[in-house]
Amino acid sequence: MNKRVFVVLWSVLIMGILGSCSSSKSLKKSYTIDGMTESDYVETIISNSEVWNALTAKMSLAINIEGKGVAKVNGTLRIKKGEIVQLSVAPFLGIEVARVEISPDGVLVIDRMNKRYVKVPFSEIESMSKVALDFHMFEALFLNEVFLPGKEALTRHDVSSFETKQTDNGVLLDVKKTKQFIFRFLTQAPEALLKESIVGLNGTPYMLLWKYDDFQKLGQKVFPANMDISFQGIKKPISAFLHLSRLSTNADWETHTEISKKYEKVELTDILKVLLK
Repeated sequence: MNKRVFVVLWSVLIMGILGSCSSSKSLKKSYTIDGMTESDYVETIISNSEVWNALTAKMSLAINIEGKGVAKVNGTLRIKKGEIVQLSVAPFLGIEVARVEISPDGVLVIDRMNKRYVKVPFSEIESMSKVALDFHMFEALFLNEVFLPGKEALTRHDVSSFETKQTDNGVLLDVKKTKQFIFRFLTQAPEALLKESIVGLNGTPYMLLWKYDDFQKLGQKVFPANMDISFQGIKKPISAFLHLSRLSTNADWETHTEISKKYEKVELTDILKVLLK
């Protein structure tokens, strides 16, 4: 069981190497989206990303790694924008057994049951995955936001960085001028809801699909209670389903995690061997 918890946490981490495409028809410059111009619609999507400075929720996480079955854990998701994304696994009486922290410095995974941890800078993750990953991309995925690679925050001046296309399922936003990678967002008009984020590597089958559903009222906006995540194109596909409850914008919690000197540091490659063998 302890080994399974550690595998579950690292499954969340390695969902970042990717690629994809889907057919659609281009919108002309004069095309309107539910009465809005293209630029106004994209600006509305971007403005929806300016809402959450902090978020907490109880989470139920199910990870399915082909050939290994489904592992389910409960815990807490905490986010402070620009600082940290923290997943705490506490399946027994609220006692934390493991923690994943994603920060601008990289990714930290702590396995409290086996007294070990992994600390990996984004430079190492990028080198292994061949994809330009950073904290702000992961943060945006968890916060149901559109993003531009390498940019900390979006403003209305970034509207021109997106190209809009119409499909039967909604309005697609494609990031322009990304020859090697694909960054694509499926949105729903007229609400301007982000329903799916796609990150891909051109010319390969690698694809990350991050879908959002069951939007619930949170403050003056709505936030998805369900996130369906799948990492495709690898030998053993990985998928995860994240259900959130008791959503709050509470920011009264500690972001810094101390690692006990009694814990053993292990390498990322050792964990990947367990996951992908």
